[in-house]
Amino acid sequence: MSATWLDELERVLEERLTDFLRENPYQELLLHQQHQKDHYQNLKRQRQQLQKEAEELRRQLLTLAGTVREWSTRSNRARKAGASALADRADQHIADLMEQGRQLWSDLDQLGNRFKDVEKKFCSLSEQSARDSSTLEEDWIRFAAQQELQELIRKLDKTN
Repeated sequence: MSATWLDELERVLEERLTDFLRENPYQELLLHQQHQKDHYQNLKRQRQQLQKEAEELRRQLLTLAGTVREWSTRSNRARKAGASALADRADQHIADLMEQGRQLWSDLDQLGNRFKDVEKKFCSLSEQSARDSSTLEEDWIRFAAQQELQELIRKLDKTN
């Protein structure tokens, strides 16, 4: 019962909004612009988050590279000292670290692809927004002129 009432309310409100926007096209334009602005801000936040994630992955890769260098030095030292079993274990550890590095590089590559997608959407929305704002200015000038014309017609009708 309440779902039906809620559905009816939603339908009535949707109709009223549609009627209002039909009667006030500039409000519809403003609503559209607000949606674009919200989408733009969301893309901006996504872009910043992806940049932070990339920074973290780069930091992890640099740390991992230092660890690999350290274990390579240890492995060489163990081999020179004749501790080949220890050197083999160190080499295995290096191989595991290298696999971690490959995974981090893969993650960074995927992150880069996601960043490119967000950046493309961001640029496209920026260009569209620039085009829309110039159209809005032109539309506003036409609207203002139309309002003045209607006011002049009303004044003329009152004097006749």
